[in-house]
Formats: sequence, structure tokens, C-alpha cells
Amino acid sequence: MMQGNADMTMNELPLFSAELHPHRSLGRNGHRVFFLIAGALSVAHMAVFLISGAWPIVLFFGLDFAALYGAFWLNNRAARAREIVSLSRTNILIRKISPSGRETDYAFNPFWARFNVARKPKIGITAMHVAGQGRRTDVGTFLPLDDRERFATAFSGALARVKRGY
Repeated sequence: MMQGNADMTMNELPLFSAELHPHRSLGRNGHRVFFLIAGALSVAHMAVFLISGAWPIVLFFGLDFAALYGAFWLNNRAARAREIVSLSRTNILIRKISPSGRETDYAFNPFWARFNVARKPKIGITAMHVAGQGRRTDVGTFLPLDDRERFATAFSGALARVKRGY
């Protein structure tokens, strides 16, 4: 998603582009079903305690459900974060988009940039970052381990091809 002039040269076309986003196991419909079931169970338990005369317990069930809903809301909000990584012959552009929609761009010269990967023996990749010209930015901090491996392999290969002049 690089923006540029209409007279973009062949060297500025992206040779590698990836959109990174956090993995979430439940989609929108999954959350609806989950909260319908959790809400129905909460209401059923609330009714049992209300009928038996333990009305203060009903308030705690309501607070628990509200806390559960708030945690899932925060989790879904964090899932809107993403990073767009583009590599052309003349530029590395990393666009980070926060959950609130705020965008931050980082641009590097591919010939001066280094893609560093930190690994731990039994874990795998723990951190990735692009550094160059006295600047540094992390990439893919929210990715699962398998996705980090795939991205690191693809991006480092594309960066090496650019540096070799292909």
C-alpha cells in the first residue's frame, strides 16, 4: 500500500509487500454465540439465586459478565492493529496502524538497512526489527511464532535479493 506519484518508476514498485495483523481465534459471529451462551447461563444462575433469596449474588454475576464483556472488547480492539511492510528497490516502508487508527510510517534505504532477528533455542523468534541510519523499529511483535518464521524467511530473502540487485 505504498503511496507515490503517478509517474512512479519501475524501481519504486514493491517487490515484497505484507500486511501483518494479530491472530484471533474467534470472529464476530463466534463472539456473538459465546456471549449469547454466557449471558443465558448467567441469567439462569441469577434467577436461581434470586429465587432462593440470595439477591446479592445476582449483582456479582452481573459484574462478572460485565468484566468478561470488557475483556473481550479490549481484546477485539487490540486486534485492529496491523503493520504493512513494503519493500521496493529504493525503499523499505513500514506503516504501523494502531487500534485507534493512528498511522506511523518508517522508511529505510534497503541498502543501509539491516533486518535483525532474535532467536531463543527452544522457542524460536522472539523479536524482529529493521534498523538503519541510526533508527530502528520493531516488526511483527504481535505475530504467533509460526507466522514470525514465515515472515522472517520471506522478508529476509526479498531484502537479500534487493541488495544483490535482482
